Amino acid sequence: MTRFALTLEFDGAPFMGLQRQAHGPSVQQTVEDAAHAVTGEAVTMHAAGRTDTGVHALAMRAHIDIAKDFTPFRLMEALNARMRPNPVAVTACEEVADDWHARFSCIGRAYIYRIVNRRAPLTLERGKAWLVSRPLDAEAMHRAAQALVGQHDFTTFRSVHCQARSPLKTLDRLDVRREGEQVLIEAEARSFLHHQVRSMVGCLAMVGMGRWREEQVGEALEARDRQALGLNAPPDGLYFVRAVYPEN
Repeated sequence: MTRFALTLEFDGAPFMGLQRQAHGPSVQQTVEDAAHAVTGEAVTMHAAGRTDTGVHALAMRAHIDIAKDFTPFRLMEALNARMRPNPVAVTACEEVADDWHARFSCIGRAYIYRIVNRRAPLTLERGKAWLVSRPLDAEAMHRAAQALVGQHDFTTFRSVHCQARSPLKTLDRLDVRREGEQVLIEAEARSFLHHQVRSMVGCLAMVGMGRWREEQVGEALEARDRQALGLNAPPDGLYFVRAVYPEN
């Protein structure tokens, strides 16, 4: 049995999320079905993150175990051929140690959230970014974001459906910057709560639009109450961009 680490890129729009679901298609099911078709084996995929419906990935790390003899390149090519026309691609594949685990070996995860800040509707970017037509002050958003960096109780920014044992998380980085008509929010932590990034982005957007004072983000955090949340950003603009492992 050989363990293969996969790097996945996918458009989350047609899926009910990364994890296999009984009520609709998932990224996990797409990869597992392709692996079964290629190998004839019952394959289970484990991933570094569990993205929601509509959330995308540029470099999600995952692993599968295969008994048959495959080179990484041959397996990658076979999986990509079988997954068409689903918007999922294996962009890298390598053999790893048997004790390497895409989820449990991961020591850091990074996301980027894309806001397109303009009046005109989205065309090519529809479903790939959050359109905010009201002008955003990215510098104010960045200043407000720093209240969330560090170890905190993130109950306010946690979905009611979150299954994490504790709302305590350490946010290593939360940066906001403008690039032309785009406002980009980058978040890094060992792990995140369900909807944490989208909830933080929603509150920062409230600051950027002038509907919240900068200090209100910190006040919402201290409230430890979901009712204090200003806005939960849609999934369209959220991308999983990096998983970090000790060997990195």
